Amino acid sequence: MPAITGKQYIDRIDQLNSEIWVDGKRVTGKISEHPAFKGVMKSQAALFDMQHDPNLKDILTYPSPTTGDSVGLSFLEPKTKEDLVKKRMMVQEWARATNGLMGRSPDYMNTTLMAYASSAKLLEGKNSCFPQYLQSYFEYVRENDLTLTHSFIEPQVNRTFYYLEDEKEPIAAKVIGENEEGIIIKGARLLATQGGMTDEILVYSMGPIIDEGKGYFFSIPSNTKGVKFICRESLVGGDSSFNYPLSSKYDEMDTIVVFDDAVVPWDRVFIYDDPMTANDFMISSSFQPFTLHQVISRQIVKTEFVLGIVQSIIKTINIAEYQHVQEKAAEVIVALESLKALLMKSEIDAKINRFGLMEPDRATLHAAITVYPKVYPRLAEIVQLLGASGLMTIPTENDFNSPIRRDLDQYLQAKAAPAEERVKLFRLAWDLTMSPFGTRQTIYERFFFGDPIRVASQLYFAYDKEPYVQRIKDILK
Repeated sequence: MPAITGKQYIDRIDQLNSEIWVDGKRVTGKISEHPAFKGVMKSQAALFDMQHDPNLKDILTYPSPTTGDSVGLSFLEPKTKEDLVKKRMMVQEWARATNGLMGRSPDYMNTTLMAYASSAKLLEGKNSCFPQYLQSYFEYVRENDLTLTHSFIEPQVNRTFYYLEDEKEPIAAKVIGENEEGIIIKGARLLATQGGMTDEILVYSMGPIIDEGKGYFFSIPSNTKGVKFICRESLVGGDSSFNYPLSSKYDEMDTIVVFDDAVVPWDRVFIYDDPMTANDFMISSSFQPFTLHQVISRQIVKTEFVLGIVQSIIKTINIAEYQHVQEKAAEVIVALESLKALLMKSEIDAKINRFGLMEPDRATLHAAITVYPKVYPRLAEIVQLLGASGLMTIPTENDFNSPIRRDLDQYLQAKAAPAEERVKLFRLAWDLTMSPFGTRQTIYERFFFGDPIRVASQLYFAYDKEPYVQRIKDILK
């Protein structure tokens, strides 16, 4: 099956009938009709439909190297700098359709899997590692346009660096046995965004791994027996796109994944019982540079969206003459142009890696992902500072359809917009920065690649500083 349509995506997920729990109740019937999922699944389906738009087909798809059919371009293994540009254009085309608010749109996991599969040679000759399964799985996902979620972290029980569980029943998911069918997993994993609304889940035990049974990397269908998704409270405020212009469309559910003696078939096991390899593969593979390239591409579009809101507020209530307003808007512009420059530099400085792919410059992208967790909360703050009380005087759609409409039209009008148009804009700004959905967006960007301090430390140790130290030594001589 080549690139799928939105209907095929929804039908496939509905038919899985995965075990999903929301607010203490198991989801029954079609998940695509559940209030917590219907808006975001419709938005995701629209992305798949874009693959069949004649004007976008060349941007969003490419011929499969296996069948020649059109498959998603996010699966492309880039061999040239031009390929990297194509991948950026693809990511940003989809991101514009969601205003960059869906951090786990399918292209993220497609990129992740491509990066891992391209690095499969690192697993050759390793104990209990199966690079051939990883490569064949990548082709299977690509050729069937499957959707994936993933889980890379453990429950927050004890954040000590070297924590060993002493519980009789596992808390963090671990391998508790094996049989002819595969390995047996028991315990929980975090934080599977879009859990339950994807075909499969990719699970990786990230380091430092010293506990027995935790060195693994595998993927299984979301409806595997013994797998359940426990959802956080839905942040969808309601169906009204007037009242909830963003949360009604883009609330990607976050879930806890529980494995209750779930069996992972051997051909879906990529690393097993090899903590050293599991610890090393994430860093040594192409995962970071390619996923960071995808992430920054999306964050640029999201920052453009913020700038659009900021400037719309400025024009609507006529505050452009104030220098502090100009300064705040300039901050957003600087953030946007800085991200663009870093992304472009990563492509210009790209080099063929040891796996034969054109890899964007790691250090440049690592700098970008170190900056953005600090930048995005400030962007949200700027929207709040400019919107001020206007972000609290936001009547609902029902208010505008009631006898008080005349009062609203009179007292909530703006210099450059009638009351209803002004309120729509301010509700958009509120949903981005102040609603439960908006605050989740802020914490999401703060911790997208983990603890920002740890990310900065990784950049410090990975960055080649010796040329600059040598320059100082030369001066001191």
